[in-house]
Amino acid sequence: MAEFYVGKHGVGNVNVLKVKGYLDAHTAPELENAFNNLINEKQYKVVVNFKELQYISSAGLGVFMAYVETMRENNGDIKFCELKDDVYNIFDLLGFPMLYEFYKEEKEAVEKYKQG
Repeated sequence: MAEFYVGKHGVGNVNVLKVKGYLDAHTAPELENAFNNLINEKQYKVVVNFKELQYISSAGLGVFMAYVETMRENNGDIKFCELKDDVYNIFDLLGFPMLYEFYKEEKEAVEKYKQG
């Protein structure tokens, strides 16, 4: 089975999830757990750092669709950063850039929350 890891750290009132490895139907529940924990903690401002993500499937993409509404209803959002070109191309093909904000650097995504 492919390896997957979700790390979390806070930058002020923003939570950064660092995803690593392969995000697919087998590993998506781990990311869902991370989002559920954030919601339980009433933490709705999220940046997902994809720097170490090697692969994402439709099941992985679905996790973000499942949680973005909850985040936005609570004055938060899900922002994406540091995607490899091949991973970004999958998001782009499916129209995610019309729904989500993408950033080259984690710091830039975090700063965007501070701007309001």
